[in-house]
Amino acid sequence: MPTKPSVNQPRQMELLHLGREVKTALELAVVALCPEELLERLAVAAGLLDAIAELPVDTPPVTALVPKLVLRARAALGDWDVWHAEHIRKASV
Repeated sequence: MPTKPSVNQPRQMELLHLGREVKTALELAVVALCPEELLERLAVAAGLLDAIAELPVDTPPVTALVPKLVLRARAALGDWDVWHAEHIRKASV
């Protein structure tokens, strides 16, 4: 019987939302020609989130990957937000 996710382990729906957010940022980053390093970080996070999307959150692969993956995805999203805001600011000057 599956166990409930721990306090530190996100639920399936949270992972799906994070995956959508990262994919959207990735698509925007491609169009905006953002730096390759940031593009690759977003792509890795999007790919891994997509790969685990159908697995139950309490399976060994997910429990092993998710904590660091969520941190990496959120860090990449934060860096994207900063880069994008600066890019927009420069374009409007």
